[in-house]
Amino acid sequence: MTFFVISILIGCLSVMNVQGRRGKWPPGMPVTRPRLVAVGGTFEGSRGRPSDAYVIQERLVATADGGTGSEAGHMAAALALAAVIAGRPQHGGQREQDLDDHVQAAHRAVRGAASRDPAMTDLAGGLDLIVLDGGESPRLRFAHVGNGAIWHCPRGGTPAPLTTPLTTPHSFDDALTPEVGAVAVRPGDRVVMMSDGVVQALGVKRVTELLTGSASPVSCLDRLYDELAAVEPKEDATVVIADFVTV
Repeated sequence: MTFFVISILIGCLSVMNVQGRRGKWPPGMPVTRPRLVAVGGTFEGSRGRPSDAYVIQERLVATADGGTGSEAGHMAAALALAAVIAGRPQHGGQREQDLDDHVQAAHRAVRGAASRDPAMTDLAGGLDLIVLDGGESPRLRFAHVGNGAIWHCPRGGTPAPLTTPLTTPHSFDDALTPEVGAVAVRPGDRVVMMSDGVVQALGVKRVTELLTGSASPVSCLDRLYDELAAVEPKEDATVVIADFVTV
């Protein structure tokens, strides 16, 4: 009996070794798995409790800014991200506009909490999220509201913002009209999400210089942290750096 079971298992593994979902698969060749390899962190500002938060998943990255450096601000950011995660945007529709629904859900979650907690009624902040769509023509869809930013760093090219920061923080009491869009990506391309505290502290020119090059996500984040430490920003400075890979 034991020999019979082992024979079946070996036969199954042999089939799995050569049969992909689209036919024959050469033995030893890794299966293609488009995903985002990311690292992130928050350099805490000097104005009180950190109010930024972020989440990293294989095909989803999101950052939220609760606005003021307070317990209520941090709670607002956490609620916004929880709503995004619960909506599973990386497993839903693939239209750019579909991400608007997830931003609106995050907005409703924060507004609902604000209706029960007076400390949250005057908050202002932002939300940025990206979703990786795989397939034969991979792309990143993005949604943005507030004064943070999403940057695209094409491999071998010049980093540039994908989004336009608001000149004033978004109030959670306001109606939302997120900026949504998409950009085609190739292996080795990088996307960077950052709160307004980063650009305020370092400036657009220096941020562009620090994002240029082929350093690993960890090394790039370390360079940003070193410069943030030198200027000691008042606002929280959150950065998430994600590389698109296929193996």
